[in-house]
Parts: sequence; structure tokens; C-alpha cells
Amino acid sequence: MSETVLEVKDLCKYFDVKRAGKGSQKVMAVDGISFEVKKGETFGLVGESGCGKSTLGRTILKIYEPTKGQILFEGNDITNISKKKMLPYRKKLQMIFQDPYASLNPRFTVGEIIEEPMVIHHMYSEEERKKRVQELLEIVGLKPDHIRRYPHEFSGGQRQRIGIARTLALDPDFIVCDEPISALDVSIQAQVINLLEEIQREKQISYLFIAHDLGMVKHISHRIGVMYLGHMVEIGNANDVYKNPLHPYSKALLSAEPIPDPKVAREKKRILLEGEIPSPINPPAGCPFHTRCPYAMEECSTASPASYELEGRKVACFLYSPRYLKQRENLAIEPLLAGR
Repeated sequence: MSETVLEVKDLCKYFDVKRAGKGSQKVMAVDGISFEVKKGETFGLVGESGCGKSTLGRTILKIYEPTKGQILFEGNDITNISKKKMLPYRKKLQMIFQDPYASLNPRFTVGEIIEEPMVIHHMYSEEERKKRVQELLEIVGLKPDHIRRYPHEFSGGQRQRIGIARTLALDPDFIVCDEPISALDVSIQAQVINLLEEIQREKQISYLFIAHDLGMVKHISHRIGVMYLGHMVEIGNANDVYKNPLHPYSKALLSAEPIPDPKVAREKKRILLEGEIPSPINPPAGCPFHTRCPYAMEECSTASPASYELEGRKVACFLYSPRYLKQRENLAIEPLLAGR
């Protein structure tokens, strides 16, 4: 996993909204995100609802046009290219949507749904496309006779498999998986995850995997990014972030994960954050998390922390700046750094 497939630099996506009596304002859905994804790697993305995860995925694929920043795919800057020039990249950049039913055309048969991307991109002859559709159905675990059925005739798990087959029709190099299992039963979730992992092993596809299920993100991801209010607050190896989160928000988020063992669950301390999540229309000055952070200092309300490198991780928190790490004994933040 040495070759970089996707690199995002200071990416921003703002939406203009009109509010009664307040005129036009901007929703800062994604505000200065930077990260990269290697070939054959799964980059997991977690955070509370409304933090900008799905918007980030759609902006990377240019479903939404970015406001600022850069998107580099396989070394090529695709940030501001036209829709016509973007077309060849559509074959390599694909998406699995959260709601499998809403993303499938109800008037098309399964065969037509899977074949449509190949028709748009003028791939193969008609006979070759029919053969390719059959192959894709087999890959995702559906039967050959399903090709003539319509989306409403399938279960949620089967519809998601159809969506995955359609995504694979163009042989993409990078797939945004936007909560692909959130609408499915637990037993079906495992089947879909196993399918995605198997496809990745065979084809070396890179994933941006967006989800709320922290355990599932840890299972499928090589690295994890934690988002809060449009910002990336921590990036690191999946096991490291999961077992020993560094950013105060990451700690609070992971402490909320359900534990199936009642004894362990009783002993685990939940970190409860006080206050409401700020609005992306009027985000706080300085660190976006300082209004809810138990370790907030005066500096946090006036200046935005850089993304500090620490033991192979990136953490956007002043507690991990070189200056504060040297003084941490005097700042009473040892509990935060325990286990490092």
C-alpha cells in the first residue's frame, strides 16, 4: 500500500443558505480537510451525524463542486476540471450509496441497472456487456435469473448487492462507501462487509468507508479519520486510534461504543460531553471542539490548532503541540495522555 491513489489538501465545501431576516449565510459543511488514501487501503471515516462525512465523500467525487482546496487522484488535479473532462475519471471513482433502494432506478431491471454505466462509457459490445452483467451478479452473490427482476422484488441486502455490482461495472480504483450497511440487518451487514473485503483483496480497490458503527469501521479499515464539525481532528492506524485515541473528541466518541459483555460494560467509563454541537453556519472561533472540550484552554478559543504529527498519527489539538508536550506535567493533562 505504498502508492497514493487519492490525496485531499485543505478541502472545503460551503453551501449558501437563506435565513429569514438574516440574508444569505454559509454552511461550512467541510472546512479544511486533508488526508490521503493508498492503493488497496480502506480509510475509515467516523463522527457524529451532521459532521460532514457524506458531504466530504460527495465532494471528493465532485457530486458537489468543492469551494476551496485540492483533490488529487492518481497524481492528477481534478479539483476544477469541467464535467466533460471529469467523465474519464468517473470510471475510476465510484460510490456505494447509503440507501440501496433510493439509488436504484425502479423502472429498470437489475440487468439494465448494472449495464447502464457501461453503456454511458461505451464499454464493450452489447454481447460482452450482457456477459459482464452475469459475471457481476455472480461476484456479489446473486442468481442469474435475478437479471430480469426489478429492485422492489429484492430485500435490502440484495438491493445493496445490486448497488455494489453497478459500482464494480466500470472496474473502479477508488470507491466511496457512504454508510453502505446502516440500513441493513446485522446478519446482512456481515455479508456485505465480507464481500467488500473479498473484492478489495482481488482487485486492490481503495475504499473511503463512512459509517457510524465504530466496531465495523475498526474491522474493515486500515486507517481511521475522526471528523468533528467539518474538521478532521485525528488520523491514524485503525488499531491505534481504536485502542488509544488521542484527541479529546475521539476519546469521547469511542467511549460511547456499545460493549456486548455486561461486566466489561459496567466497568467502562463513558465520557459525557457537555453542551450542544455548534452550528456549521456559525462555528466557534479557534478550535471547533473547544466549546465542549473538558481540557480547553484560553488559546483554544482564539486560535485553530495545527495537525500535529505524533507517533505516526495526526492530531489537531494544542495538547499535542511540541510546546505543550514538554509542559504536560504542569498542565494536569496526564490522564488524557495515559497509555501513550
